Amino acid sequence: MRFLRKVWLIIWKDLMLELRTKQILSSMFVFTLLVVVIFNFAFQGETADVKRLSSGILWVAFTFAGILGLSRSFIFEKDEHCLEGLLVSPLSRGSIYLGKMLANFIFMAIVQAFIFPIFAVFFDFDILYLIPKLIPIFLLSTLGFASVGTILSAISVNTKTREVMLPILLFPVMVPIIISAVRSTAHILDGGSFIQMASWLKLLIAFDAIFLVVSFLSFEFVVEE
Repeated sequence: MRFLRKVWLIIWKDLMLELRTKQILSSMFVFTLLVVVIFNFAFQGETADVKRLSSGILWVAFTFAGILGLSRSFIFEKDEHCLEGLLVSPLSRGSIYLGKMLANFIFMAIVQAFIFPIFAVFFDFDILYLIPKLIPIFLLSTLGFASVGTILSAISVNTKTREVMLPILLFPVMVPIIISAVRSTAHILDGGSFIQMASWLKLLIAFDAIFLVVSFLSFEFVVEE
């Protein structure tokens, strides 16, 4: 219970900081909305192409918006010397990682919750029918993204080109999750069932478990560097 309390303290700190500054959510939301609007006008009148490419459009927006959020996750801690304070505090390295990861997960989930209804309106999807089936996909994909993205953000923040380094490190590792998210989302948008995308969901669960465990165990060595 004490470990979970420490994790919650990190999450609460990040949530309160974001509530005051509104830097992460605002930048993620504006970027995602801009991508959705641009693609909507680019494919206006081409229904067949939109239906076929919609899942890719959606996850392109979520992926790049997630990178914006992840890049800010440790930049503020580093610039304001808060990271050093966390490291010398009684908090374990594992609790710091889980707290930061879950805070990033929450930020991404909030943006997705606001953007998807807008996406559904622009691209003419039945939102009430789709949301219950898409929730597991969004949660699993976002968890994997936040798991590996948090530790890579901690690595890249110590480099001179940290804004560029994070995408370079993140994209090759995230390929399985992005592909699984796009393909499973496409199945749902095309009216498919959970049975048809069971293999993709299993892949998401497997990679989430691997990324979460490896990142949790290696975070201590990352921040010590």
